[in-house]
Amino acid sequence: MSTTKTDMDRAQRTADLLDDAGADALLVTGPVNVRWLTGFTGSSGSAVIGAGDLRAFLTDFRYLTQSAEQLDAGWDRRIVPDLAAAVPPLLDGVTRLGFDDAAVTVKEHARLQELVGDDVELVPCAGLVEGLRAVKDDAEKGRLKAAALLADAALTEVIGRGLVGRTERDVGLDLEFTMRKMGAEAVSFSPIIAAGPHGALPHASPRDVEIPAGTLVVIDWGAQLDGYASDCTRTYATGELDPRDREIYDLVLEAQLAALAAVKPGPTGKEVDAVARGIIDGAGHAEHFGHGLGHGVGMEVHEGPRLSKLGTVALVPGHVVTVEPGVYVPGAVGVRIEDLVIVTEDGHEVLNGLTKDLTVVG
Repeated sequence: MSTTKTDMDRAQRTADLLDDAGADALLVTGPVNVRWLTGFTGSSGSAVIGAGDLRAFLTDFRYLTQSAEQLDAGWDRRIVPDLAAAVPPLLDGVTRLGFDDAAVTVKEHARLQELVGDDVELVPCAGLVEGLRAVKDDAEKGRLKAAALLADAALTEVIGRGLVGRTERDVGLDLEFTMRKMGAEAVSFSPIIAAGPHGALPHASPRDVEIPAGTLVVIDWGAQLDGYASDCTRTYATGELDPRDREIYDLVLEAQLAALAAVKPGPTGKEVDAVARGIIDGAGHAEHFGHGLGHGVGMEVHEGPRLSKLGTVALVPGHVVTVEPGVYVPGAVGVRIEDLVIVTEDGHEVLNGLTKDLTVVG
């Protein structure tokens, strides 16, 4: 259980956005947003933030001790039997209460409106906290780097035991266990292990099928460490390849390196995506690269900003994104190469250390 207390500055920065959001106070209920704001890692907690000194945290009796250990003293910590019913007494002078409409169900919204009454308007504020979360501070960058390094070390150990003759499922389970053994609190997601034509499925599930020699194997994996996720993909050869497969690998690597060079403050996600997409499209594989170039990573493995055709947010220092072009030829082959990258003041920093040169693993 983490006992690292979160700086109250996050709550203040959230409160500073309330006027522009059209709210007097904000109710935060999503577990990840609650953890980012308060440091609380339990399963039952919410926060109410408003102008002045309104900084209330609500949880139930199960977390009496844990919340005391994890929360900064600046929070008005309240142990209550019903979190929603404890909100109205906090709203003195509040006429507009913001809530995360991406996390609150219709049923929860109806009950909340009933509890606060007709004098309080519920204002949708989805994305307000997530927008702050997207720009990482130095401590968060350190945790992301540590998660990436742990994941690198785990895969290095796993592929040292070989790939050929092992099932995709066996390699995936070995990778999960090795990350946990090295200290990960969880995996960022179930690892993708996909050999040969199976690699043409971008989100392939590992099968009880042995990995053959002379093919490509896509491995997409990540570790969750101290609340932060990593995400990386490497594609390995298991022997001599069909020239077509090697050509596609070289194409994806070219696109990945070019897009990586474009990651810096200023360009939008759409503009960075276009760098890789132009190279792949120009090689005649436009229909084989159907997903976005990348996404933000932090406490969740998928968060803002987006590097895709729809990515309108300009990159700024502190954004942490993946750069992961791929080519997927149905029934034939798939290749993806992915790095986790911090946007810096003058460019970027790659957090993964494993080589992207085509590596043969027997």
